[in-house]
Amino acid sequence: MAKRANGEGTKIVKVADRDLYKARYTDARGKRRTVYGKMKGEVRKKLTEGLADRDKGLTYDGDTVSLQEHLDRWLETSVKGSVKPNTYEAYERMCRLHIKPSIGKVKLSKLTPGQVQGFYQDKLNSGLAPSSVRYMHATLHRALKQAHRWRLVRENVAAATDPPIPQPEEIRPLTAEQVKVLLSEAHGERLEALFAVAVTAGLRVGELCAIQWSDLDMESNTLRVRRTLSRAKNGPRYTTPKNGKGRSIKLTNMATESLKRHRARQNPERLQAGANWQDDDLIFCRQDGRPLTRDIVARSHLKPILKRADLPEDCTPHQLRHTCATLLLSRGVHPKFVQELLGHATIALTLDRYSHWIPNMGDQTATAMEAALS
Repeated sequence: MAKRANGEGTKIVKVADRDLYKARYTDARGKRRTVYGKMKGEVRKKLTEGLADRDKGLTYDGDTVSLQEHLDRWLETSVKGSVKPNTYEAYERMCRLHIKPSIGKVKLSKLTPGQVQGFYQDKLNSGLAPSSVRYMHATLHRALKQAHRWRLVRENVAAATDPPIPQPEEIRPLTAEQVKVLLSEAHGERLEALFAVAVTAGLRVGELCAIQWSDLDMESNTLRVRRTLSRAKNGPRYTTPKNGKGRSIKLTNMATESLKRHRARQNPERLQAGANWQDDDLIFCRQDGRPLTRDIVARSHLKPILKRADLPEDCTPHQLRHTCATLLLSRGVHPKFVQELLGHATIALTLDRYSHWIPNMGDQTATAMEAALS
């Protein structure tokens, strides 16, 4: 058992110029270790655990493994195959382009919250957006969490950092009158039905590009959303929707009628393509049956319509999803119904994003309180 230094296990000190505390102890191999935390109680807990591990003879192998070596192993053995292809590629890209060139050579056992925090600040100073740096934090945090599970490190030092808080996405929905103009201008266009479904049912563009005719019941005006089209290096992939599960949507009569016209328009395309038709049963596809892409929908179809209709040309297919939500909430539809329609994982996400579109919230609460106390 390693010899305890004087005062070890009781001295918790403030890290200079940081909102962190730290304490040191000697592990079972006689090496000095440092634990960090944002509160003294957090550090005390980590210190107690470290001393308990030492007394049991437990050791960690981060002295011989660099961060970049761990990231490579983590991506290959823990991430690949367990997440969607585009998510894996995003993690790999963050590691290759940002984390490894900056702090990848540091041994896991030597990596400190200060080094990680400095890495974030350097990236912000280089001009990267806070949202991008926060994604680097998410990547590093997950990788170091796995390092802790593999007993390479005593703690996840990324958990003791303060990642930047990105500005919330600016929501620029169309008004009801603008939607009427859009749909009128889109009438007769090849993807008329796509925009009708997007603005009335709030589907994500990846979901729109993945729905099949077998998902649609025109008699009951019902659409099943059970997959999405994801972009990856090896080509488009069909995966589960963003929240991991599908949903059933009741379509408006207008959307169903536009889908009927769309089917009648697609049949001649199928015949003209002949053997070249890629039969994936897609409702919205290219003229040879192949899947659409987000760029094709936005640039080749939506943008020309917006320009002709003199509507905001920066409107994207995703803004049509926002438009669906804001139109419903502004007319008093319960947020729970909007959550289920959009496929948000929780109602908190819906409220955080759209609460300011719910009308007269202040008037309603004041009136209710006056009625309760009258």
